[in-house]
Amino acid sequence: MGTKQGRYSDEFKAMIVELHRKGKTASEIMSEYGLSKTAFYKWINEGKEINVDNEQISVVEVKKFKSRIKELEEENEILKKAMTIFAKR
Repeated sequence: MGTKQGRYSDEFKAMIVELHRKGKTASEIMSEYGLSKTAFYKWINEGKEINVDNEQISVVEVKKFKSRIKELEEENEILKKAMTIFAKR
């Protein structure tokens, strides 16, 4: 289960998501495991998957991809500015 700091392992979170997918109600799971609504629904939403190009990816992966895209766009802008500076010389 969780640690004394209130953090839960990824395995525990995955188990909760799987229980919900298999039909156990949210209220049953939350009361049985002592979870807050906020934590429970956050894990459920993170555990959702979407179909992209016939491949299942999780919401968490999509967020990581978006973050990486943003980083690459920023790096690209920096390189464009550097290229402009060097082209002037």
